[in-house]
Amino acid sequence: MAEVLSWSLAVVLAVAVVARGWWQPRLSAWWAVAGGRPWPWLLLGYPAVVLRMRWSWRRLCTTTGLAVMKSPRWLMVGRDTWVAGRSLRPSPPGLGVARPTRAGLRVRVRLHPGQVPEQVEAVADALAHAWRVHAVRVSSPRRGVVLLVVTARDPLTAAGGVRPGEGSGVARRLLSAVVGRLEDGAPWVVDLRRVPHWLVVGATQSGKSTWLASLVTELAPQPVALVGIDCKGGLELGLFERRLSVLATSRAEAAEVLRALVEEELPWRMTVCRSAGVRDIWHLPKDERPFPIVVIVDELAELYLSDGSREGRREAADCSVALLRLAQLGRALGAYLVVAGQRVGSELGPGVTALRAQLGGRVVHRVNDEATAEMALGDLQPGAVAVAQTIGEDEPGVAVTAVSGRWSRARSALVSPEEAERAAVRYGHRTPVLARLAPPGGEEAAP
Repeated sequence: MAEVLSWSLAVVLAVAVVARGWWQPRLSAWWAVAGGRPWPWLLLGYPAVVLRMRWSWRRLCTTTGLAVMKSPRWLMVGRDTWVAGRSLRPSPPGLGVARPTRAGLRVRVRLHPGQVPEQVEAVADALAHAWRVHAVRVSSPRRGVVLLVVTARDPLTAAGGVRPGEGSGVARRLLSAVVGRLEDGAPWVVDLRRVPHWLVVGATQSGKSTWLASLVTELAPQPVALVGIDCKGGLELGLFERRLSVLATSRAEAAEVLRALVEEELPWRMTVCRSAGVRDIWHLPKDERPFPIVVIVDELAELYLSDGSREGRREAADCSVALLRLAQLGRALGAYLVVAGQRVGSELGPGVTALRAQLGGRVVHRVNDEATAEMALGDLQPGAVAVAQTIGEDEPGVAVTAVSGRWSRARSALVSPEEAERAAVRYGHRTPVLARLAPPGGEEAAP
């Protein structure tokens, strides 16, 4: 009976492989109609990948050097003779049970004594090729164990399939935004309460502006004050002007706005917290809590580059110091920073390197030079620098995102300028007035 079942399974798999050109496009259509339910993957793709994993695991480990010879064993031959020898069959690390996910599977591997996760990470591409999957990512949840996250197919290929608010089943809270989709198919959630400050880089037409539009569109319905700094005359952030409490369109205006933030708004919040005997605004009663502020800077280089004049150097220095102070003090006082630029490098000055150290979240779209990818990711995830450089011109919106010890490929939601403008108009009535933040031009702020 077991033999009959084995032959039947082999025939079914052979037919599925031969007819792959017929059923793959239809499965994609079924997937879309079913609202992304993973039944096609669970019924056909998952068993096939698991069989390939089990079939090739020992051979792969031997080829890539993950298999080890067992310790010498003594064998008694006859009555008085002991012979020492080594096992002729290498022993691979223990492969656990593969658990399916929406876009692939997860499996734990128990390492041999002396092995480290870096050895498995070095052969991740070989595993992906052997198992015919899109990618294999390696992490280590605890000592002696690595977790292989297998992505069967790239879920980032269709930009139009990633919409704002996707993954609404995810627990949402104030200052969190679903900005797209991660490589494993999960929603890409930017939670400013957890990671307060972000650096976003990308060349022209790489998707950086779309990422910012997706973030603002998600934050627009929330009780949050949005402050925009766009020194390109407001060409990018001007779309959201109806929802912005303040919009600075030149470096002089930006210097004034940032000065008001760090010299007036933040000290006032400090006084409120100190009077209430709390360490941050989130411990204040809800009706006494100031609005959170999200400062969005588009094109950081415009704030740091100077024309050589005395006034230009002074403005650049003021902006550099104010941004650094905002990043250092903002988390406890409810001020969050999102900084974007086409290129971020040490040539902008030492202030950029100091500011980068405060920006715990990183998003790197397609870049034109290795230095920008290294500047954005090298201090957090050196292994992700090479991955960021493989993003092509035909992949707008695709990025590498890194937070502390984790990184992933992702794609931002496709938000058109019209959609962004409609969201700003729709929620314009929720725009808070920041009385201590002087508007550009030096006009008197509303009470």
